[in-house]
Amino acid sequence: MRGHLENTRGITYLALMFSIVLIGISVSAARQWSVMMQREKEADLMAKGIEIQNALAMYSATMQIGRIMPGEMYPQSLAELTRSYKPFLRRAYQDPITGGDWEYMRAPTGGIMGVRSKSKMKPIKERDFPLALRHFEGRKTYHDWMFQHPNPSTQSMLMPPMMGLLPGTVPGQPGAPGSVPGATTPPGVPLAPGAHRNP
Repeated sequence: MRGHLENTRGITYLALMFSIVLIGISVSAARQWSVMMQREKEADLMAKGIEIQNALAMYSATMQIGRIMPGEMYPQSLAELTRSYKPFLRRAYQDPITGGDWEYMRAPTGGIMGVRSKSKMKPIKERDFPLALRHFEGRKTYHDWMFQHPNPSTQSMLMPPMMGLLPGTVPGQPGAPGSVPGATTPPGVPLAPGAHRNP
């Protein structure tokens, strides 16, 4: 009788351990699946966001042709980007993260200048973004990923700061950092106070 009870307890213990292992495997698989799905949605968000960002830039450039007044031009909806003879956008996409509508970024002059997700979820990717999305570096939520025109990433690339120059100096000016000793100052460039033009 005692041996039978011990066998029963042993079988119960093994069954319990087997159940715990199965639960652990299931939880791990569910987490991996969740991370994989988030990565796919995140990649889709970046792809569609860049497409919308580029469409807004092309729309504005096209609408400015022939205009005298400067300033960006923006559509009133994403659907407007799909209606021209040559559409700027293939479809009026929805937010891949939430599956719903985007949060629109309105321009001061009217229209949509950008979109972003309504999700406050923490993104998996936080660095090493493509050039068009460099301004996403260090952003904490998907809601902070703003796909817009003008694009802050490309603007910073087009207007690099004048590094190493003192106020009131120009490159090549005598006494300015980075100038070449003995080099002549180009005609028309004012000399620094106390400086003499080389013969």
